[in-house]
Amino acid sequence: MRLWIFATAAVLLVLGTLTRYRPADPSVSPTLAMAATEFLAALSPEQRGLAQLDYDSERRVQWHFIPMETRKGLPLKDMSDDQKSKALQLLKTFLSQMGYDKSRTIMSFENILRELEGPASHERRNSEKYYFAVYGQPSSQGLWGASFEGHHLSLNFVVQDGQIVDSTPQVFAANPAELPREFGNAFPKGLRILRAEEELGFALLHSLSEQQKNLAIIADTALPEVRWAGEPQPKVEEPRGIKASQLNEDQKTLLRQLIATYTGAMREEVAKARWSQIEDRGFDEIHFAWAGPDKPGIGHYYCIQGPTFIIEFVNTQPDAAGNPANHIHCIWRDMQGDFHLDIEPPSSK
Repeated sequence: MRLWIFATAAVLLVLGTLTRYRPADPSVSPTLAMAATEFLAALSPEQRGLAQLDYDSERRVQWHFIPMETRKGLPLKDMSDDQKSKALQLLKTFLSQMGYDKSRTIMSFENILRELEGPASHERRNSEKYYFAVYGQPSSQGLWGASFEGHHLSLNFVVQDGQIVDSTPQVFAANPAELPREFGNAFPKGLRILRAEEELGFALLHSLSEQQKNLAIIADTALPEVRWAGEPQPKVEEPRGIKASQLNEDQKTLLRQLIATYTGAMREEVAKARWSQIEDRGFDEIHFAWAGPDKPGIGHYYCIQGPTFIIEFVNTQPDAAGNPANHIHCIWRDMQGDFHLDIEPPSSK
């Protein structure tokens, strides 16, 4: 697994120099608009009224990954088989294969939660209670967006002239983080959707010297949740923890591998753009911070913050069966502004 992740990180790091606002490659750009147009065309007028919102709608920036009665967009559960196929193709078009597989597995875990929590949860836990929305008119020219959201998943995109120019907030989460037993052949005991995100975090922490740990560990107790969940923008705060410039080369490689587990969920050109921004602003400016114990089974948290992004990982909650620290939330946000909106500077007051 670690070798595969290293290879993924290496590939992403050598790919091009795409920037956030560079014009799109015409061989790639129509794909997003075509997939969105085909999805919308398959819907009835009533369905389309739910699935397509104005780009300037205030609902575009409303997001969350907690269970909710209803959300913006049209849920899979209210679509025909053909409509579901086109909706999932749209999701797949916005992600890498790894990101798509991760998303679909997160959706399927709702069935596991139904089994663990019993009949009372059947309406609340539904693997098709995931909502698809398009903002504005999909086109290879102009500005439009899309979102895909439900329990433990929130993916938000803005497309300008055929190119994805923002892809945040990006949330993947898992409950249980590790399956305590088998749930059919497709879900063996020990399956972990977010294994790399957790294991590489521990690997980096364990690689640190005591002096480095004094810089990296910011608290003995983990934060209870990722910060600013549901808010349109993250807050601009000074990064904490150990700076990448204070790591040795092997530790920097681990940090790159860890970041690549998040960028690797996105389309290739989005991952390239993220890494280009990281390198342009200086990889050594990234900070890694840890809170909580240095072993699994007890609540733990890490944050990776650079000039252009912030990652947060939290595993503090019990799973549905009551096993402690077996419920992960992790998020990537844009320190230049989510939803392709400029982030508000910190107040001078």
